[in-house]
Amino acid sequence: MPADLVLLSARLLDPADGRPLPHTALAAEGGRVTAVGDDREVRALAGPRTAVLDLKGAVVTPGLVDGHMHPIGGAERTMGVDLSGCADLPAVREALARAARDLPPGGWLRGWGLDPNVFGGGPVTAAALGPAFQDVPSAVDLFDAHSMLAGPRALELAGIDGPRRFDQGAEIVVDDDGRPTGLLLEDAACELVEAVAPRPTAAERRERAAAVLRGMAAAGLTGGHVMDALGDTLAALADLEARDALPLRLRVAPWCQPGGDADDLARLIAEQGTGGRLWRVAGVKLFMDGTIDNGTAWLEHPDCHGESTHAFWPDPDAYTRVIGELHRAGVPTATHAIGDAAVRHVLDSVEKAAAHPFPQGGAAVRHRVEHIETVPDDTVRRFARLGVTASMQPTHCCEYTRADHTDNWSRRLGEERASRAFRCRDLWDAGATVVLGSDWPIAPFPPLAVMAGARHRRPSRDLSELPHGPAQALTPLQALRGCTINPALAAGEEAVAGRIAAGRRADLTVLADDPLSVADTDLAALPVLLTVLDGRITHRDAAL
Repeated sequence: MPADLVLLSARLLDPADGRPLPHTALAAEGGRVTAVGDDREVRALAGPRTAVLDLKGAVVTPGLVDGHMHPIGGAERTMGVDLSGCADLPAVREALARAARDLPPGGWLRGWGLDPNVFGGGPVTAAALGPAFQDVPSAVDLFDAHSMLAGPRALELAGIDGPRRFDQGAEIVVDDDGRPTGLLLEDAACELVEAVAPRPTAAERRERAAAVLRGMAAAGLTGGHVMDALGDTLAALADLEARDALPLRLRVAPWCQPGGDADDLARLIAEQGTGGRLWRVAGVKLFMDGTIDNGTAWLEHPDCHGESTHAFWPDPDAYTRVIGELHRAGVPTATHAIGDAAVRHVLDSVEKAAAHPFPQGGAAVRHRVEHIETVPDDTVRRFARLGVTASMQPTHCCEYTRADHTDNWSRRLGEERASRAFRCRDLWDAGATVVLGSDWPIAPFPPLAVMAGARHRRPSRDLSELPHGPAQALTPLQALRGCTINPALAAGEEAVAGRIAAGRRADLTVLADDPLSVADTDLAALPVLLTVLDGRITHRDAAL
């Protein structure tokens, strides 16, 4: 049969060794690469309905994959005012005041991306956000999406007038008199406000998600590992695919929270493998701690505020038992673990689970740890030995910490632990499979920016600043592998994804130049000329 797509005059890049393939063209049919060769022989595979593109020397890489993202839930979360570019409290107050002026009667003021560094070391309170935040029902997410600031009217509507106990490591922060400050830590506390706040309709959420996904495809993404399935996420994905509006291949890991029973776990196991052609449930997401900025991480020694001393699971042994059950069922897990105690407990739990025989004939279960923001040497060495993937988000380090350790994250940890931040290179050199991602909407999703951050470790707002932990920078080839070959390895898909060859998926990203030769600080601006998913063009630059 004639090919669906033919790409000519290309430089085909193999991320296995960084060398260009000895070919200039490829053909795809039925979602797979069917041939690679020279222009003449591949052009001969085209038929009257084949899309034939002359790439004029552009570079083709395997499709770029984001190893940790929240495209559906994040689409709704980012429908409020974007505070991520606000560098200080006056800028935050002005942004909120502008948004408040446009609210309809009875409307809520919502925002996202608030950086705790804008408080300059002072308390993170709703009162600091200015009068606009006090006058209407209001709530903004801090950048980590693990905390929220709610205004007095929102707290009143939610019935929040003091502290409460939760089944997970969550908290309503109160002052010395027991009055809520507006700061809510972790999902169980934040959900009290979300339950009374207005939500967009399902149709509005799906249209917003479709727009976000189109933007991701335009940035060069062909796939992502989705770390939630909240609300109607799975129904939304099915709807988007049915409308031919799903431009990324997505693996979804629903959450397993503390307090769940045997039926909840059985449901998560039964969901595995369900989905469509371009998306499927594959894994379970768990949380072992919160965040360092909030004081909700789990550290082996308290942070400099005396916080971050407890696990997200009130009974860490219960987490270990759940990991064991999922492992025996052949279900891969991805656990959010930021602090050193949290990461150690996850690795201990995986090691215990792996000590029990796996059902005969089953494939190895590939577990992951997400984030890994500060860990000692002995923990680094365990990843490769246990076969646990290190899922890293280098732009978190770039955008929210500073080389001089004057940021909130570093001040809380203290010098020793802040100096072992985001150890991408140490984990790589120790033999771990390092997968790169954005954690969007926590940080921007363009994969070239993620790869650039892994290479230069500088804030995108000022690339002249000193890098945070330059010894942890990845090489250009390592960064490319972190978005191609390694996500395929983590997913058990290395035979069909991550490289360009006949028989592999026709998921491709086309760049204006070689990402391995472009300077670290120029990589994020490298034009994405074409994105191909399953042999279908999902983005085409006007220059092509």
